[in-house]
Amino acid sequence: RQIIHGTSDVGRAKLDSAADRLREINPHTRLELHAVRFGVENAIDLVSAYDVIVDGTDNFPTRYLVNDACVLVGRPNAYGSIARFEGQASVFAAAHGPCYRCLHPEPPPAGLIPSCAEGGVLGVLPGIIGTIQATEAVKLILEIGEPLVGRFLVYDALRMRFRVIRLPKDPDCPVCGTHPTIRELRAYDDPDRCAPAVTERFKMTGDITVTELKERMDRGDAPLIVDVREPVEFEICRIPGAVLIPLQQLPSRLGELDPAREIVCLCKVGGRSANATAYLQRAGFARARNLTGGILAWIDQVDPSQPKY
Repeated sequence: RQIIHGTSDVGRAKLDSAADRLREINPHTRLELHAVRFGVENAIDLVSAYDVIVDGTDNFPTRYLVNDACVLVGRPNAYGSIARFEGQASVFAAAHGPCYRCLHPEPPPAGLIPSCAEGGVLGVLPGIIGTIQATEAVKLILEIGEPLVGRFLVYDALRMRFRVIRLPKDPDCPVCGTHPTIRELRAYDDPDRCAPAVTERFKMTGDITVTELKERMDRGDAPLIVDVREPVEFEICRIPGAVLIPLQQLPSRLGELDPAREIVCLCKVGGRSANATAYLQRAGFARARNLTGGILAWIDQVDPSQPKY
């Protein structure tokens, strides 16, 4: 079998160094190094040359390009990502399974997703999630076990919990759905489109706590609660009456919201909702507020009967 040590923007010296370390671990491994940027012009050729693709990218343009190339060529994608104290893993683009766009149809607009420098990453997470990706790749190559096809694994390092969420194939997916609209690779070259957000959470005032929100709900004075998590998260736990508008859909669904109404945004712990609140405020929603602590704080302080993830 061949193993590709792909990269988007590193020098040949770094590739050679990584290859030397891999050969020390397993001298029988045959490596093919590609010291080129992974782009629209070469993605199909690179992906089609291998049996399994392991996606360790850290930016949205490359992540979507890897996904689309895997779908178009028919190669499974052992996916993994990390942020703060959490990791995620799945197998996308496998036969009859969902792809990354089934989860996130389009890259997020600029200003919504915090960077690693802002959100931070627990240093051991790359090893944990990377090992899971490697395990899935071995299973796919050997055709053994049950790969994470149609299943989305979420790892919570702080609570040392693994949770597997069912992720069905989206028949309306733009690239792997019944009537795909993406039939060739596209590049997201706009540096601002997928750039990490410059979060404004520390500039905002008027955040609301979960106890304050519960008191207002009890007296019939509740604001509009907008949950910006993903549907799979919303299925696990939620605040009664909350409206689900995933963060990446927020710009296209602004017309559903009343700029004059008070809006409280929530997510899991308050990071995504802080960016959503800042985005709404810039868009003219002056009464948008962020729920500090997110749904986890709600469960801890208001409704402990709901499950955590």
